This record gives sequence, C-alpha cells and structure tokens, in this order.
Amino acid sequence: MPQEQYTHRSTMQTSEGPQVYKVGIYGWRKRCLYFFVLLLMILILVNLAMTIWILKVMNFTIDGMGNLRITEKGLKLEGDSEFLKPLYAKEIRSRPGNPLYFQSARNVTVNILNEKTKVLTRLVTGPQAVEAHSQKFEVKTLSGKLLFSADDNEVVVGAERLRVLGAEGTVFPKSIETPNVRADPFKELRLESPTRALVMEAPKGVEINAEAGSLKATCRTELRLESKDGEITLNSAKIKLPNLPQGSSSSAGSRQKVYELCVCPNGRLFLSQAGASSTCQINTSVCL
Repeated sequence: MPQEQYTHRSTMQTSEGPQVYKVGIYGWRKRCLYFFVLLLMILILVNLAMTIWILKVMNFTIDGMGNLRITEKGLKLEGDSEFLKPLYAKEIRSRPGNPLYFQSARNVTVNILNEKTKVLTRLVTGPQAVEAHSQKFEVKTLSGKLLFSADDNEVVVGAERLRVLGAEGTVFPKSIETPNVRADPFKELRLESPTRALVMEAPKGVEINAEAGSLKATCRTELRLESKDGEITLNSAKIKLPNLPQGSSSSAGSRQKVYELCVCPNGRLFLSQAGASSTCQINTSVCL
C-alpha cells in the first residue's frame, strides 16, 4: 500500500473516534418480557393462595389432615370416615367408651384369608340375612363355656335349657335325642305328629310324669303300650275306660251295671255283664 493512502486512512479513523455497539432488549420485545414476568408472578401468587386455602380447608397439620391423625400407635380417625377402596389394617377399634359402627348401602363382608389369599371364613351381613361360611360355627360365653356349635356332622346346644318361643312349637323332621323334655312352669307340654307316628324309645325305659296336671294321649288309629321283657303298670286310684264296647249279655232280662273286663284273642278289650262265673265270650262284632 502507498504510504500516502495509509496515512490518509489512519487520519480518518482518528478523527471519527471509537464506535460503540449497544447490547440488550429494546422496543416491543422488552415490553413482552415484562408482561410475561408480571404474569408469572401473578400465577405464583394465585398458586400460593390456593395452596394455603386447601391446607386450611383440609385441616392439614404436622399430625395429619382432616379427621386423620398420625400417632405413635397408628392412624386415628375422628368422626365418620368413608373408604372407596379396600382397607388393610391389623386392628380396627373405637375410642374407649365409644361404639364402633360399620355402615354400608348393601352389605358388610368380613373375610379371613390364608397365605395363598384363599377365603377360609366369611361373614356376610346383608339386608335380608346374616350368613356365616366356615367349617365350624361356635358361640361361647365370656368364661369359655360352649353355648352353641354347628358343623357338617352335628349341632350342639350347650345351654342348660333350650327354650322355643314360637307359637307353632318346634318341628323335627327326623329323630331327636334328649334325656329330658319338659315345659315351662304352669305351661302344658304337647308332643304331636300330625301326619306320621310318634315313637318314644329308651334302652332303660320311658317315664311320663305330670306332677300337677293330667296326662292325655290321643291318636287316630292305634295307641300301643308295649313292653318286650317287663310289664306295664298303671298305678292310679281310678282307671277309666269309658268307650269300651259291650259284648253279649249273660241274660237277656238282666239290667245290672256290674261288668266284667274281657280280652279278645287279638288283644282288644270289651265289657261283658258280670255273673256268678266269667261271662266273657268271643263276640263277633267286637273281637273280629
């Protein structure tokens, strides 16, 4: 480069001075940035206010939230509680002195599971019935005495007295085994089989006793008192057989009211007018 041109350019740069370049956001970009910063601050304040309001409404504290409190022994719920999904707990109990309520719109089911989550015992309380599904059902007193037990083989009533208060009594489709059947004081005892036979058996005898009343046995066809190895004793001051049939009289003109009790070969009883000797004779209308 010629020396004259270099001297001229240097003189021009020195005369104009150093150039300054401005760095930053200006104009509409600056205004948009301020707007977004202001909007973000407003959202932060609204979010903080909503969080504080939710904490206040839900009653959040360092011990829990709402009716739920976290204690050293577990969770504590005060007031009514509703669970929308299954609840797993080791123990559920009420506060001392207060009852524990389980309420459901349909039923309440309690299941006992084994290690393989198979149901072993189930208790269902529904609107129409209370059902218990288990291998054995027992009811005991506080002292441990068995009051009631039921399984596939038998039903055991361990109480000293079983009382049935139904107006129609108790119906046993099959046999019943008991050492004693009696009614309440001043109440009558009635054993009845409307359509079948009534059989009472015991290896050492059957005793029927009415200490303060009468004893009545009725049937439609036959009443049989049978003793295979012993005897039948009717011990009473008076024994009446009012509807026995009468056999043929010993004399046509006799009107006496003394009769002789006769027995047919088939065991049927009938009356015959008494005489000097036995007047019993086979009567076709009575014995056959």
